[in-house]
Amino acid sequence: MSRVSHDGLQPNQASKGTGLLAGVDLPVFFISGGGLALFVIAALYDITMVSAWVNSAFAVSTKLFGAYWQVLLLLTFIIGLFLAIGRSGAVVLGGIKTPEISTFKWISIIMCTLLAGGGVFWAAAEPMAHFTSAPPLFGEAEGAQAAYNALAQSFMHWGFLAWAILGSLTGIVFMYLHYEKGLPLKPRTLLYPVFGDKVMTGPFGAIVDASCVLAVVAGTVGPIGFLGLQVSFGLEKLFGIPDTYTTQLVILLSLIGIYTLSAVSGVTKGIQILSRANVILAVVLIAFILLFGPTAFIIDSYLHSFGIYLDKFIPMATFRASPGWLDWWTVFFWGWFLGYGPLMAMFVARISRGRTIRQMVLLISVVAPIITTFWFTIVGGSGLAFEIANPGVISEPFTGFNLPAALLAITEQLPMGFMISVLFLILTTIFVATTGDSMTYAVSMVMTGTDQPQSSIRVFWGIMMGVVAALLISIGSGGISALQSFIVITAVPVSLVLLPSLWTAPQIAKKMADEQGL
Repeated sequence: MSRVSHDGLQPNQASKGTGLLAGVDLPVFFISGGGLALFVIAALYDITMVSAWVNSAFAVSTKLFGAYWQVLLLLTFIIGLFLAIGRSGAVVLGGIKTPEISTFKWISIIMCTLLAGGGVFWAAAEPMAHFTSAPPLFGEAEGAQAAYNALAQSFMHWGFLAWAILGSLTGIVFMYLHYEKGLPLKPRTLLYPVFGDKVMTGPFGAIVDASCVLAVVAGTVGPIGFLGLQVSFGLEKLFGIPDTYTTQLVILLSLIGIYTLSAVSGVTKGIQILSRANVILAVVLIAFILLFGPTAFIIDSYLHSFGIYLDKFIPMATFRASPGWLDWWTVFFWGWFLGYGPLMAMFVARISRGRTIRQMVLLISVVAPIITTFWFTIVGGSGLAFEIANPGVISEPFTGFNLPAALLAITEQLPMGFMISVLFLILTTIFVATTGDSMTYAVSMVMTGTDQPQSSIRVFWGIMMGVVAALLISIGSGGISALQSFIVITAVPVSLVLLPSLWTAPQIAKKMADEQGL
C-alpha cells in the first residue's frame, strides 16, 4: 500500500466550505444534517405517522440483517482476540512509539465514552426486565436462579461483543491508514482497502460518511433526550420540582453547555477531565454499594452469572428462536452499538496513539466488558436482591418500562438513599455528557477529515444534537422512542461499512508486524 497524499484523497475543493464552514466536507454536512432535519420536521408534524413508518422499517431491518449482525459481532470479537494473542499483538499503532495519554486517563475516556449511552439506567432496568419476564433461551426460573439468568442475559448485551464492535478491528484500520498512510479520518477510509480511490472522492464516499454520522447522531441524541426526561423525573421525585417540559429544557441546556465546552477544549483537556471525574464518582458509588448494599448477593451473583454468560456465550450470541423477543433486545442493542462503530473507532484511534494492538484490543474487548458487567451487577444485582427479599419493591415502580423509576427505587433501598439517588443522577448526567462531547468531537472529525477539527464545527454539532433532543421531547417520549427505533434502521448501511475490517485488520496487522520486525 503506497503512501497517498492526504489532500489527494479528500473530496475535491469545490465541496469545501468557506468562513464558518471552512475545511468542511459540504456534501457530508448537508446529507447528514438534512437527513436529521427531515426526521425532526416529520416527527413534529405527525409523530404517529413517523412512528408507524419507523416501526415498519425497523421490522424489515431486523428481519433481513439481524442474523448478519449477530455473526458480524461474534467474528469481530474472535478475530480481534487472535490478533491480540498472536505476534501482531506487539505492533505499536499510530506512528509514535510512546502513548500520548496516560494509561489511567486512556482507560477512563474509553470506559466513559462507550458505556455512557445507557450505562446507568439500563444497568438498573435490564436485569429487572429479564427477571420479571425470563429470556426465552433460559425459560422460567425462580428466586436467585432467575436473577443469575437475568444478569447473564444483560452481560451478553453489554459485554464482549458489544464492546468489540466499537473499535477493536476498525481501530487498527484507522490507526494505520490515517497515521501511517495519511488518509483522512473519515468512515469512508475503512472501505479504502476494498474500493481504493473510488470511495475517497465523489458521491459514494459522501454517502458512506453521512450514513455513519446520521447513525451516531441518532444514537447520541437518544440518550441526551432520555437524560432530560429521566433527570426531570428524578428531580420531581427527590425535590418536588415539577416534571414539566420547562424543567427538561433547563436540564438539556445545562447538558449542552457542559459537553460542548468539553468538546471544544479537546481530548487532552475537557473530555479527559469529565471522564476522570466520572470514573472517580462511579468507583465511590461502587465501593459504597459493595460495603453497605447486599454485598454477599452481589459477589455471588457476579461469579455465578458470569459463569452462565461464559457457558451459554455462543447459544446467546447466535440465538434465533424467538424473533419478536430478539428484535427488541439483542438485535436492537446490536443495531445501536453498530451505529456507533465507525465514529467510535475514529475516536479510539485519536486517543490510542502509541498503544499496541494487544493493549487496545484487550482493553476494548476484554477489560472494559468485565468492568461493565461488574457495574451491571452492582446496580442491577442490588435491585434483584431487594426484589427477591421484598417482591414488588423494584418491579412495581419499573412497571411500564420506567427506567428512571427502577434506578431510584434501587437507590432508595440503600443507606443514605436520598444522597445516593442524587449522586446517581449526577453520575448519569456526566456519563451522557462524556458521550456528547466525544461524539461531537468525532462527528467534527468526519466533517474535516482531521483529528483536530476547528472549534466552530464542534460547537455547531454539540448544539445541534441538543436542539434535536429538545425538539423531540417536546412531543413527548414518543419522539425519542421513534428515534431509538430509527437508530436500528441507520445501522444497516453502517454494518456494511464495518464488514471489510474482518479481513483488512488482520492484513494490516500482519503487514505492520513485518515492518516493525516482530
